[in-house]
Amino acid sequence: MSKTIRFNAFEMNCVGHQSPGLWTHPRDRSWQYKDLEYWTDLAKILERGFFDAVFIADVIGYYDVYKGSNYHALHQGVQIPVNDPLQLAAPIALATEHLGIGITASTSFEHPYTFARRLSTADHHTKGRVGWNIVTSYLESGARNVGEGGLRRHDNRYEVAGEYVEVLYKLLEGSWEDGAVLRDRERRIFIDPAKVHEIGHKGKYFEVPGYHLCEPSPQRTPVLFQAGASGAGKAFAAQNAECVFVSTPARSTLKQYVADIRRLAAEAGRDPAKVLVYALITIIVDETDAKAWAKFEEYKRHVSYDGALVLLSGWSGIDFGQYAPTDPVKAVETNAIISVVEHLAKGDKEWTIDELARWAGVGGLGPVFVGSPATVADQLQEWVEDTDVDGFNLAYALAHESFEDVVSLLVPELQRRGVYPTAYKPGTLREKLFGDGPLLPDNHPAAGFRDIEKFKAAAGAEGAAPVASPEPLAV
Repeated sequence: MSKTIRFNAFEMNCVGHQSPGLWTHPRDRSWQYKDLEYWTDLAKILERGFFDAVFIADVIGYYDVYKGSNYHALHQGVQIPVNDPLQLAAPIALATEHLGIGITASTSFEHPYTFARRLSTADHHTKGRVGWNIVTSYLESGARNVGEGGLRRHDNRYEVAGEYVEVLYKLLEGSWEDGAVLRDRERRIFIDPAKVHEIGHKGKYFEVPGYHLCEPSPQRTPVLFQAGASGAGKAFAAQNAECVFVSTPARSTLKQYVADIRRLAAEAGRDPAKVLVYALITIIVDETDAKAWAKFEEYKRHVSYDGALVLLSGWSGIDFGQYAPTDPVKAVETNAIISVVEHLAKGDKEWTIDELARWAGVGGLGPVFVGSPATVADQLQEWVEDTDVDGFNLAYALAHESFEDVVSLLVPELQRRGVYPTAYKPGTLREKLFGDGPLLPDNHPAAGFRDIEKFKAAAGAEGAAPVASPEPLAV
């Protein structure tokens, strides 16, 4: 096999994340999510295992679709309480030297101007190891609580996201030229004002006339992650994403998804090989197959049945509490994560509600690979060869035991086979992932906004009046 297998750790600043109820296990640490030591300990484990990044999910809102209330979400601690993910970038960066930090933030609930500053700040503090997971959000409760009255329709959320990232590209790529920051002590000039530009954005959803507040960070635009799997989501990913995350229990669905993303990226003028696709899985590994299966059975005894249905109802927008456990899962039109419904209804297996809850109780909607290091390595290689996926987002069953087991047992087996990294590449996260420079490539849509004055002139916009310099600035 020629392709190198890549790992991210799939986490969230909450209890249990994708494995509701596992916080009751005596060895689990996820209840410590609010302590910095939880995150710095995890980061050191992942860096020892040469993970690309810790991919930190997030939601704004709470899961109140199941049985029409948030009772079971609160009762079982299902992604609530949940803390802000972006504040974890700095401590993780201080505890590590190479590990990437993928931060989820929604285009639906925060203005792009203020978010651009937070994103640049994180990229500065981590010396260019940050990625942004672009999501459009799917919880009605989140929309209600930020005063929007309700969630926009699914495809309209992607229309908003398209303009949102355009604003970000203009701010991060075009507002400050290279060389704008002089730090010239003798002439007492910190910034050359002629090299800082208003972006003059006036669109359908956002109006941002002015300058970016931050000087360019190491990557300017952090590495772009995206997890959309609907038609609109895949189109958005093909245009913008460098790393794409997909969750499906079926190998056939994954294979088709990867092929679609690569085809759409090529049609958008991008190099499809430079779009990395990571699939959600959970790995339960031990010294032997028997020990691994025994561990899996032990974990399953702690699963919360209601908690699993809370997540599934929130993700899909379908109240699974209204059905009997033996009822089949059917496609229903919703305004949440459309791909969840499509993958379950059109996959390789017909699911009952009970089967789905028990499946999703450990690791969410991805498959669970169980066995010895050799057994799991065989499975991973088979999936990579069959689907052309680039790597895997690993959900944990038990924090931090699941990741420690992968690093201590599975990674050495994959390295022995020559299909897993043995060292990090130097540089920023983008350089580590792709081996090129720290900035987005010229064939990415963001590159079109680097000369912001030229873009505004071509678009027929009125450029900002140039700022007069008190004297010629020779750089």
